[in-house]
Amino acid sequence: MHRLLVLYDEPNDPAHFKKYYVETHLPLASKIPGVKAASYSFDVKPLGPGKPPYFCVFEADFESEAALMTALGSKEGQAVAGDVPNYASGGVTMVHFAVG
Repeated sequence: MHRLLVLYDEPNDPAHFKKYYVETHLPLASKIPGVKAASYSFDVKPLGPGKPPYFCVFEADFESEAALMTALGSKEGQAVAGDVPNYASGGVTMVHFAVG
């Protein structure tokens, strides 16, 4: 199994981010081929005191790294990537890794 992890920083307009993400971006992401499971949360909390380091997290599982790369290169994957600037004004970090 291989996982894509997307970490979103605090946006300039949190209400816009949430609305756009749920109503527009997630439906686009649901069309990416090869996704075995996906989840997201706005309820990000630090283990200790202080402000959460991220506003939102998303993860998606794929059969393999090759399947993830194929999905990201697909027309659906490209559409999702192109949509990110429409709501993620605070920045985004994406990483992927083998789940073992």
